[in-house]
Amino acid sequence: MAIILDGKKTAARIEEKLTEKVELLAEEKGIRPGLAVVLVGENPASTTYVRMKNKRSTKIGLHFDLRKFPPTVTKDELHETIDELNRSDKVHGILVQLPLPDHLDPHEAIDWIVPEKDADGLGTLNQGLLYRGKPCLMPCTPKGMIRLLEEYGIGTEGKNVVVVGRSELVGRPLAVMLSSRKRNATVTVAHTRTRDLCHITKQAEIVAVAAGRAQMLDADCFSEGVVVLDAGINAIPSSESKTGRRLVGDIDFESVSKIASYITPVPGGVGPMTVCMLLENTVEAARRICGL
Repeated sequence: MAIILDGKKTAARIEEKLTEKVELLAEEKGIRPGLAVVLVGENPASTTYVRMKNKRSTKIGLHFDLRKFPPTVTKDELHETIDELNRSDKVHGILVQLPLPDHLDPHEAIDWIVPEKDADGLGTLNQGLLYRGKPCLMPCTPKGMIRLLEEYGIGTEGKNVVVVGRSELVGRPLAVMLSSRKRNATVTVAHTRTRDLCHITKQAEIVAVAAGRAQMLDADCFSEGVVVLDAGINAIPSSESKTGRRLVGDIDFESVSKIASYITPVPGGVGPMTVCMLLENTVEAARRICGL
């Protein structure tokens, strides 16, 4: 049976250390790191995510600033608010909560954030620095996945890794980070249209899945002793839940956990680490902005 890569407990440990850093900045430098989140519309999932970010930011001592807009907000109104946050001395990290309504370009909105405050690490400059192997604010989900491996002592040097998913948020940056000279993994990027996907994943020692398709891979797609990181979050019908739905990942946890050596649960695996890395990026941004 696999060892659970517990993102919730790991995030809590990291956030304890972040709390100490935040208090030290406040006491010695008079700086209180601040995170601002821009939320457009009433998407239930987005509202839940923002509430979670607010709670955990406040818990470690960050200043939290929520800017909420109706779905009819114009591009100019959105950019005006981001400009204000860019100039604010109280804000060191800015996040535009995705998805945005169809009339707004997410890339344009994110790039309106000054790179040094791009807490999600998704702006063009930070992505470019990541691809060049230069210091930058890294995308939170792949950063959290790699941190989980590190916290559990799972090395990537020379390992065969398959990343299932090619999104700008997870798959692509994760592949770059794993194949960097710091981690030296041999990475294959696959996706939902890959032929013989299970044959490819079965050759891997580590598989990271972020395809957005519920339980698409079962135990037949993995080799014995594989390490599995599941970044999928999918709601499926469930008669056992009060809401009639339950959250599952992109893999069939029940079957895969019987053959894997390590595995992330859903929920409680990659999700808490994503928020944790957002907080870490904000603290890091505050230190950089203040010349520390």
